Amino acid sequence: MTRFSPESLLIYLVADPNVALGDVVEDVRASINNGVTCVQIRWKDASDRQFANLARQMLDICEPLGVPLVINDRIDIALAVGAQGVHLGVDDLLIEDARRLGGPEFIVGYSPESDICIARAAARGVTYLGIGPFAATRTKNDAGCPLGPAEFARRRILSTLPVVAIGGINAENARSALGAGANGIAVASAILGTADPAAATRRLLDATAPVRP
Repeated sequence: MTRFSPESLLIYLVADPNVALGDVVEDVRASINNGVTCVQIRWKDASDRQFANLARQMLDICEPLGVPLVINDRIDIALAVGAQGVHLGVDDLLIEDARRLGGPEFIVGYSPESDICIARAAARGVTYLGIGPFAATRTKNDAGCPLGPAEFARRRILSTLPVVAIGGINAENARSALGAGANGIAVASAILGTADPAAATRRLLDATAPVRP
C-alpha cells in the first residue's frame, strides 16, 4: 500500500499535459525513476473520461513504486481510479466532505488563501498544505503575487502540517524554499517543460540535498 509521509513531498510533480513538452506519461515515468516522490495530475480542460484514463495510466506507474498519486480538484476521479488522494483549493469541494468520502488514510491536500485557512486546516482534516506562489510563475495564471522566502516562512509556521512550496520553483530557488520551512517543492514546468525531464529531476534532487532532514 502507498502511504503518505512528509518525505513524500520532497519533489512533488504537478503533471499537467498542457505543460509537458513530450508525452506526459513517459515524462512522469522518467521523473519518478530519477527522484520524484509524489505526483499530482492537473488537467483543467480534459473530459471526465480523458482525465480518468490518464489517472489510471499514472497510477500504474506510481503505485508499484510507492509514489502517492493525487488528483487536482476531482475527488470523483480520484475515488473512481483508486488514487491515493485529492488536492483542493478554497473554492473546491469542502475539506470535510473529501475526508468523509475518502476515509482516514486518504490524502487531502489543500491550497489555503489566508492565515485563518492555514491555521484551521489541520482540524478540518487536511493532510498537507500547498503554500504559494513562492516565486513568479507562468504555469498558473491566477496564482497571485509571489510570496518570497520571508512571507512563505511566516505563513508556514501557522500550521504544524507538512507543507509543500509551489509556484515558480526551479533548481535555482529550491534550496531557498526548503530553507524557509517547506517539506518539499512542487514543480511542473521545471520538469515537464524541459527536453530532458529525467535530468531536470536530478538537478532538483541535487538542489534539495543540502537541506534535507
